[in-house]
Amino acid sequence: MTEKLGWLARLRGGLSRSTSKISDGITDLFTKRKLDQGVLDELEELLIAADLGPSTSARLVVDFGKSRFGKDVTDDEVRQALSAQISEILAPCAKPFEIDPAHKPFVVLMVGVNGAGKTTTIGKIAKQYTDVGLKVMLAAGDTFRAAAISQLQVWGERTGCPVVSGASNSDAAALAYRALERAKEENIDLLLIDTAGRLQNKTDLMQELSKIKRVLQKLDPETPQATLLVLDATTGQNAHAQVEVFRDLTTVTGLIVTKLDGSAKGGVLVALADKFKLPIHAIGVGEGIEDLQPFKAEDFARSLMGLE
Repeated sequence: MTEKLGWLARLRGGLSRSTSKISDGITDLFTKRKLDQGVLDELEELLIAADLGPSTSARLVVDFGKSRFGKDVTDDEVRQALSAQISEILAPCAKPFEIDPAHKPFVVLMVGVNGAGKTTTIGKIAKQYTDVGLKVMLAAGDTFRAAAISQLQVWGERTGCPVVSGASNSDAAALAYRALERAKEENIDLLLIDTAGRLQNKTDLMQELSKIKRVLQKLDPETPQATLLVLDATTGQNAHAQVEVFRDLTTVTGLIVTKLDGSAKGGVLVALADKFKLPIHAIGVGEGIEDLQPFKAEDFARSLMGLE
């Protein structure tokens, strides 16, 4: 029987496409070359191509060049130095997701565009919390997609969590209200509410999210306790636009970045941390339940740079 890979090995494996893009590029650039402006410009282009974003890439390269300009540098030195700089950018954002037992149920609104992996992420979070003995309830608030409702019901069966759902196209706010009512009655610790992610008509979505919040607050003025935005890493720089849109639509309290294993754009996470300074609670590098883990800055930075 093959031994299950540890998280770090899975993270490195999941980031391999992003890593090889950056790491191979650095190796090609720095085969014992003196660090001149031409090399720095090429390094900056390489980081931009890996989705670290123009302003973050420029700053990393300037900081790196300050102490080493005109000197011989090896590719390993470059990777070590960039890893340390990236880790510094990410560290303030690396905050594990925690629920406050003073709020019962602790209500989490899950937001994000369709296809970002919201429903799967809800299932994985539900599993993690039921595994430590908490009572979790799921609410199928993406009432526009029958597939989202049935997918959440499958996760409910898999994790043993009750699922509150309604008919297709029913009122999402009414469903959320019913779920919170039931969660209170059943002494639930954590209520995870799925929401629609149609960005084509932002006005509708904004009104729907505002209405869900407003209706929930009739039962509990402090609800929801968290609003988590799920982002798909494969969208690269589009993730910036999604953060901006959802931050305008609702109060985003933290990010979860999925599908890092399917992407050569893992660097986008560095750009997001640098620009928005929002907590990054967890990252996903695969389909398995154990492939969603708390985000750790140094592990990510070193893995991205291809360092053990």
